[in-house]
Order: sequence, then C-alpha cells, then structure tokens
Amino acid sequence: MKPSATTAPRHDPLASRRLRWLACLLVAGGLVWTAGVARAQGADIFKGADIALGEKLIAEHKCTQCHISKVGGDGSAMYKPAGKINTAGLLRGMVEMCNTTMNLGLFPEDVTAVAAVLNRDHYKFK
Repeated sequence: MKPSATTAPRHDPLASRRLRWLACLLVAGGLVWTAGVARAQGADIFKGADIALGEKLIAEHKCTQCHISKVGGDGSAMYKPAGKINTAGLLRGMVEMCNTTMNLGLFPEDVTAVAAVLNRDHYKFK
C-alpha cells in the first residue's frame, strides 16, 4: 500500500539509537584527542582562564542541580569518579562532554573557565 500525503512518517527507533551511538562515538573521540593534547600540558591549560566567568556559567546552566539529580546528596559525588578523571585534560574533556550532550552552546574558552573552577574547587591538578 502506498502511503498517502496525510500519513505521518514513521519513527524508526533503531535509526535514533544509531544516531545517539554515533554522537557518543564522536564525543568520545573528541575526549580522547583533548585528553591527549592536554595531558602534555597539565593544569597549564587553565592558565589565564576566566574564573569569574566559569563560576557564572556553572550557576547559569545549573550544573550543581543537574549533578544532584544524577547522584543525589549535594552533587559532589559526581566529581572524582573512581579514577576516571585523573588529569587536567580529562577534566576539561568531561566539561566539554557535558557541553555537547546538554547542548549548552559553550565556547572553548567557556569550557576551560568552567573546568578551571572545578579544578580549583575539587580536583586541584598542578
């Protein structure tokens, strides 16, 4: 039977899963690249970061509330997850992943500013 003009296109759940999987692969690839580049630099990647801007963006995008909804408590359990983030580059990469997956629209210098605040308050990479 030929679809009529009034028939809505059917949603293909498999295609949606494939697109999500592809997006995850692209983000993961970006994290690996970012971590590789930043690993050589250490916490120097935060040098000159706008801390005030990072604090403002964390409040504006309700990062703490999102973390609380995911892990409970005060949300701080989100930080330092079982050795997964052990370099400044990986920290910046995780902030970039949040930026991408949450569609926050942050510029690279914004991501660095947020990561610098997290480093100052939670991670303390040198």
